[in-house]
Amino acid sequence: MSGWNVKAIPDQSGRVAVVTGANSGIGYATARELARRGARVLLACRSEARGAGAGERLVAEVPEAEVQFARLDLGDLSSVRQFAAAYPYDRLDLLINNAGVMALPYGTTADGFETQFGTNHLGHFALTGLLLPTLLETPAARVVTVSSTAHALANIDIDDLNSERRYRRWVAYARSKTANLLFVHELARRLAAHGSDVVAAAAHPGYAATNLQTAGPKMAGRRAAERFMRVGNRFFAQSADAGALPTLYAATAPDVPPDSFTGPSLGGWRGSPAPSWRAPWTRDDRASPRLWTASEELTGVTYDALKV
Repeated sequence: MSGWNVKAIPDQSGRVAVVTGANSGIGYATARELARRGARVLLACRSEARGAGAGERLVAEVPEAEVQFARLDLGDLSSVRQFAAAYPYDRLDLLINNAGVMALPYGTTADGFETQFGTNHLGHFALTGLLLPTLLETPAARVVTVSSTAHALANIDIDDLNSERRYRRWVAYARSKTANLLFVHELARRLAAHGSDVVAAAAHPGYAATNLQTAGPKMAGRRAAERFMRVGNRFFAQSADAGALPTLYAATAPDVPPDSFTGPSLGGWRGSPAPSWRAPWTRDDRASPRLWTASEELTGVTYDALKV
């Protein structure tokens, strides 16, 4: 794993990848490198203009790329269902649950969930569940969910998943990223129990310069915080291309273990991909099924093929 970079990505010809949030940042870099290695890539983005623009930009960088755009708003379960119903391929080798929002002012999704939990966790939970039949039919498929080192700031509160008692933007973000890791943990367990060769793994980009850092302060009108984040991105963060490496490793490297967590090697901040530390509560065998059951109830998406 030491020194691993995009040149080590195996040939992806004949494979199909879905990348959520592929219009910018690490999502775009992930989609581009998968396409460069021969995968057909479906760019799943909320904005039609930005998604289509990303497709044009990607083909300009990689003329041989096979890319397609499809609208997906993870904060609207009807959009998630429409995306899954219209999925155009008969196989799905890589589902990259990358899209996310961070430290936003309090708000709710179209379905009434707290925005960060609803988008970062519930949207991807529903998407994965709706695409599960195709994943199970594809040999050696993988589901890679992008979390964050910020998960270490807070465990989930199973009795207050939507932060209705008290909302703190960074705590809510951390809880959504913990939920991502608990989802991967439980999905990996259920896949193994059913003898499936689908691999569920997680990754995080470390500190990578993307628009994720500035979106929250901008929405809240916190100009000083927005400037602070821009300075951090410019002088301390690694590039989005570098931030995408852990995701690409988890998606394509041989022998990636189920329920693994890959991040940058240098303190979890930057560098080549390496196994990453994770908080013990993200492998809690009591919390993960409780979150799973709650997520099925909230979204109405049930993983019937993986019933326990």
